[in-house]
Amino acid sequence: MTAPTHARDSWSRARRYRHSLWLLTSRDLRVRYSTSFLGYLWSVLDPLAMSAIYFFVFTVVFRRDVGFEPYILFLLGGLLPWMWMSGAISDSTRAFIKEARLIRSTKVPPTIWVARLTLAKGIEFVASLPVLALFAIVAGITLGWDKVHVGWEIVLFPLGIVLQAALVLGIGLIVAPLTVFFRDLERAVKLVLRFAFYATPIVYDLGDLPANLQTLGAFNPLAGILSLYRATFFPEALDWTAVGISAGVTALLLVVGTLVFRRSIHAVLKEV
Repeated sequence: MTAPTHARDSWSRARRYRHSLWLLTSRDLRVRYSTSFLGYLWSVLDPLAMSAIYFFVFTVVFRRDVGFEPYILFLLGGLLPWMWMSGAISDSTRAFIKEARLIRSTKVPPTIWVARLTLAKGIEFVASLPVLALFAIVAGITLGWDKVHVGWEIVLFPLGIVLQAALVLGIGLIVAPLTVFFRDLERAVKLVLRFAFYATPIVYDLGDLPANLQTLGAFNPLAGILSLYRATFFPEALDWTAVGISAGVTALLLVVGTLVFRRSIHAVLKEV
């Protein structure tokens, strides 16, 4: 096969992969919202409700000494990405089990069954960003624009999205095939996610931890990613050390996920 022919075949396969990925992702989004009266609003109501609860707890019930002001922006900057993370990983435990009949009747690259979940939840995350912008505008009007800083750090927001997409995909590639053989892993993942919520700097900042725990906390790959998001409004939240560690851990998880997936996928397809 000549080089030009090989290049055309590779490009053709890439186009088919993208088409299949988008087709399944859009199908998931349509199914999720077609039977819902509120539709898209559900993707923001959950994090908004959680934000309201934590805002009440840390501003009314207890005296808060964590995070930055305006605290509601700080909360949303952590909760919205967390909903993407937890939702995609939780759904990945059923990636092959739930779609077993469709998997047996179609011939698409197996990684698509995991990648579509990362993409679908990522689209929901991006769709929820106008809510973050709305709260920033309201905070700027009520508290003063000097307290709502939006600087050059906003250009780091897309970097956070890319890193988080790679992180979610890497974990999904590990969880999805293993759950086929170990069904209890689905419940175990839910328990781990509950613990991970409080081990992740969502309601607090990484700098709020005791000094001896900050380095350990930085090895949570979502810590550096959240600092990239929050730097848009809180430049002091940007922690390049945590970002570098997040990038390294994300790359490692993506490599491990790819290896686990490749070694187990043939057995998975036979099992489903």
